[in-house]
Amino acid sequence: MDLVPLVERIGENPTAALFGLITGILFGVAAQRSRFCLRAATVEFARGRMEDKVAVWLLTFSTAVVWVQGAQWIGLIDTTEARMMAVPGSWSGAVVGGLIFGAGMVLARGCSGRLLVLAATGNMRSIVSGLIFAVVAQMSLTGWLAPLRNYIASLWITSGGRNMDLLAAVHLPQEAGLIIGLLIALLALELSRRNRIGFSRLVFASGVGFAAAVGYWLTFSLAQVAFEPVQIESLTFTGPSANTLMFFLDRTSVLEFDIGLVPGVVVGSFLSAVLAKEFQFQAFEGAGPMRRAMIGAVLMGFGGMLAGGCAIGAGVSGGSIFAGTAWLALFCMWIGGMAMDMALGGRRETAPI
Repeated sequence: MDLVPLVERIGENPTAALFGLITGILFGVAAQRSRFCLRAATVEFARGRMEDKVAVWLLTFSTAVVWVQGAQWIGLIDTTEARMMAVPGSWSGAVVGGLIFGAGMVLARGCSGRLLVLAATGNMRSIVSGLIFAVVAQMSLTGWLAPLRNYIASLWITSGGRNMDLLAAVHLPQEAGLIIGLLIALLALELSRRNRIGFSRLVFASGVGFAAAVGYWLTFSLAQVAFEPVQIESLTFTGPSANTLMFFLDRTSVLEFDIGLVPGVVVGSFLSAVLAKEFQFQAFEGAGPMRRAMIGAVLMGFGGMLAGGCAIGAGVSGGSIFAGTAWLALFCMWIGGMAMDMALGGRRETAPI
């Protein structure tokens, strides 16, 4: 893909924002139609069921792994210098942050990506929770919570000045990542068959994982022609939510991939909901649910920034490139989510998620 004419016409930063917008729209449409959510999958699993929500999550995750690893295997992309891989990772941050994020997403009734999708479909609960999430994420990045985040993250970091490549660490060839993705996909498809998940939902669930691969491909392609260094990255919502918030508050902020990503998700989810006639305004049912959602948003904002990514950033984008701390953070998010659901008594939901 020759990006030189586009970059010369609109500039490197606007091109990066445009690519974020494209990636976000793909994710927004696919996530809204598939009802993809890590929180929903962990709650279902915690209650001893392996039904549609677990199947959708596994299909999304495996699709991201297959597309990213396949593209890397044939030389279409190279994620060795991706943002998550090129810097030291924090094992302590992954554990503590993952557990906190997992607990928070159960309280908020949705992971950060799901909240963004729901907010675009008229869910006022998600708008409130999403704003709190973005503010706390920014506080954890550069504000009052930054010292605590830095302290916990510095307790145990990866060696060698980089994150750990799990495939290299266990001496597996590059194509092993593709094989692992295919095996997980087979499990997801078998669960989908047992739960009679429709073809359309399977396609959209795969589309969420595909969006992660598209993000890596677009940013990698831009990095090859840009004069200034460009971060190779993909879907994640902790940092981008904070950066997007500051973009509208600080006139000195510049366009980048993150700034296009969040609005893209909103646009894609909104259009998808409107076309499917699923757009409707929803509010909190009472003080209790509102209080839990706000606490959950705070936990996700801090936990996601500490873990190095949210359920999408670490769980899908980071997992698809086999970043060591991303897999650990994802595992701890599952543990934290299941533990919180059990602590709440596994109560039944009274409103759609």
